[in-house]
Amino acid sequence: MGSALRVQALFGQRALLLTTAAVPLTGWTVHAIALHRRLETAHRDQLTGLHARPGYVQHATRRLNRHGDKTMLVFLDAVGFKAINDTLGHDVGNALIIAIASRLEQWVGDDGIAARLHGDEFAAALTCPVADRDRRLAQLHHVLHQPVDVDGQAVDVAVSIGASSPSYLHSRDYTYVLRSAEGAMYEHKREGTGLYRIGTAKHANEPTVNGRRLGRRGTTAHPLASEDPR
Repeated sequence: MGSALRVQALFGQRALLLTTAAVPLTGWTVHAIALHRRLETAHRDQLTGLHARPGYVQHATRRLNRHGDKTMLVFLDAVGFKAINDTLGHDVGNALIIAIASRLEQWVGDDGIAARLHGDEFAAALTCPVADRDRRLAQLHHVLHQPVDVDGQAVDVAVSIGASSPSYLHSRDYTYVLRSAEGAMYEHKREGTGLYRIGTAKHANEPTVNGRRLGRRGTTAHPLASEDPR
């Protein structure tokens, strides 16, 4: 065989080996992408498209560990949502949930993530310097409290807001920081004054009533201590 033919044959063999190796690699890549998309979908809330609780916990924990005092967790709860469902119907209630989710996601922007934790409870985790938090939270209150147009009918929206950060608690523990934000939110809901509440260690350490944070349905003004962390 001439030298030119040997070179051609050698290149042909190498091309065949590369092509053969690429086939299973390509197949695995497609499979991995599909698997990632399924997992991502499983971590999303079906109604709103926001992150669900598992994704939020993972992201917020990672952000707290990386950014510490610059991280702010926000906990939100719609006011009078059950009454809206009972009087105007679940379609209107769903429209309000979707509107709150969209507004929260736009407010967070590229600074973090927004999530729907359960029912009418939402949360956000973002990087926000202490000096900018009052402005950002006031902006969130304003954005969320705009009426929502549902089939030509303007439906009022009210949301209680609590926020907390390691900068107030000297702790980066996810559960502790979120409990502080949640406690502050329920204080805001109970008192009904101001635009939001900033969580402290007091809010994080509030006792529960029958496993519920003070302010939830089924609690009283005189909470009894409980071992349940919620």
